[in-house]
Amino acid sequence: MTVRTQPPSAPHTCPAAPVRIEWDRGLAHIVLSRGDTGNAFDLDLVTALRDAVEQVVRWTTEPDQGGLRAVLLRAEGRNFSVGGDLKSFLAQGEGTASYVRKVAETAHAAVLGLAGLHVPVVAEVQGAVAGGGVGLALAADLVVAGRSTRLRLAYTALGLTPDCGASWLLPRLVGERRALDLVLTNRVLDAAKAEAWGLYNRVVDDSALPAAAEELARDLASGHAYGLYQSKLLVRGAGLDELRDHLAYEAETIAAASSRSQAREAMQQFLTRPRNVHR
Repeated sequence: MTVRTQPPSAPHTCPAAPVRIEWDRGLAHIVLSRGDTGNAFDLDLVTALRDAVEQVVRWTTEPDQGGLRAVLLRAEGRNFSVGGDLKSFLAQGEGTASYVRKVAETAHAAVLGLAGLHVPVVAEVQGAVAGGGVGLALAADLVVAGRSTRLRLAYTALGLTPDCGASWLLPRLVGERRALDLVLTNRVLDAAKAEAWGLYNRVVDDSALPAAAEELARDLASGHAYGLYQSKLLVRGAGLDELRDHLAYEAETIAAASSRSQAREAMQQFLTRPRNVHR
């Protein structure tokens, strides 16, 4: 069994926290740990995620960073993330729009932090990769997926609009035509199709997923840190300011969409359907 410890500068993390950080020999794991909810995005989870990413950013930019060389983003439970927590959205009543905006803006801080991190980031995804979980996964530099994954945006089915950078990342990864197909029709992509479209870098059997993602992340952690970071910056750096502006627009748009009665009705109907991708 791998023993993971945190560097002395790390805050204490409660085992019951919705997101935790694990540390092992230069590799940090950021773990979504609400598997019982499908790692749905409510304000508690995205706040913990933002704080975890900010901690990792500090470790990679401060002189006493403690040797952090790579990050593995993963999730407990059957699903990587089912996206927004619709129950928490609807529980706000007339305050839904302001709550959704706060959730989006907080999640966006995490997405931007991961995209600009000074070390390589690997995402390990399984089961449902939906809604905000899509943007979060694609913010990583590399994605390793289990064959069980089903990727679906699902926003427009609820009268909502994309967030977490999905509407910015997807056209750059798959092209405008395919991005529009995913956004407008809520098409479900299985793992093989997502890999063929360039959304995943590796697809492995579900049973092999943890080991495969760990191996890739650890290979990166053992590489030349300066070369890896500068190479990442050459590919991604010029777009980070554009992504920041786009995330602000996404947060504004999804908040406005969620204020409409039609969207609230669609979310309520979606929650009552048996066995859907969001629950």
